[in-house]
Amino acid sequence: MSNPIRITLGGYGPPNTTCSRGIKVIGDTLAAQFGNDVAVHYVWNVMDFGYKAADLFWMAEDGVLSLMYQSTSYIADRVPELDFVDLLFLFDQLDQARAAIDGEFGAWMARSIEAKIPAYRVLGFFENGYRHISNQVRPVRTLADMKDMKIRLMPGEIHRRSFELAGATPCPLDLKPGLEAIVSGAVDGQENPLANTVDYNAHKVHRYHTLSAHCYHSRGIYMNRAQFDRWPAALQSGMHAAARKAVLAQRAFAVEEERLARNAIEAAGGEVVELTPEARAAFKQAVKPLHDAARQRFGDAVFAMIPPA
Repeated sequence: MSNPIRITLGGYGPPNTTCSRGIKVIGDTLAAQFGNDVAVHYVWNVMDFGYKAADLFWMAEDGVLSLMYQSTSYIADRVPELDFVDLLFLFDQLDQARAAIDGEFGAWMARSIEAKIPAYRVLGFFENGYRHISNQVRPVRTLADMKDMKIRLMPGEIHRRSFELAGATPCPLDLKPGLEAIVSGAVDGQENPLANTVDYNAHKVHRYHTLSAHCYHSRGIYMNRAQFDRWPAALQSGMHAAARKAVLAQRAFAVEEERLARNAIEAAGGEVVELTPEARAAFKQAVKPLHDAARQRFGDAVFAMIPPA
């Protein structure tokens, strides 16, 4: 083809992160299937060019990027249904969370996003994994240990209110200023999957790491709808299949990366704490008012989409 279809895939991490490797699976799959009919390009980390991680949204909406990934929390203010996804302790097991995302619950999320932001086609959800707490002050073994601790969070009202109810001082910050606050000590702690904690070098300033598994987050795979709808049907089908292949591959990458991240934390002298069942129950009880409010707001039907653990 003299004029191949240009497909630009972007994100906010170096090429070795699980999500970057995920979009590389998409690009490689399309290139193998469609050859010279497509021209695949990558923008691994928009922050390298002076942008914020949150800028990925307008880049995909405006067509600067054909496709990108980003946490669903960043658009909860535009897609109110995503407040539900931000609830802490919504899932008890990883397999349960994945089954929900692959099933009716994930389809509901995708429909909700596309209805509120028509510029997107949602092609699936990468796994941002279970989020845990790290800090430089003290081990967090019980709810009381969170008292007045300044914790960097992603933007999002439900997340902010959850940590407030847990007794902490929430500090919602975009990624770059959040990392600066962590390294400088302007905040006491942060919450992230272990892999992110290591990728962002937070483990070099935080000694204490609690495997709270308080929240399972997804990173939506957002495709510019106008570009997608102009494509031939075969390429549209190919992109859907490539995205699904990438989701499964990225999950496998994430499991291995989490194992390596824990090793890195411990090698750096970090102390890793696992919550007792009693301590986890106390955390869940602290945020129960938000679950009750969500049930009133969204109804029992949404809760019923979550498969049993």
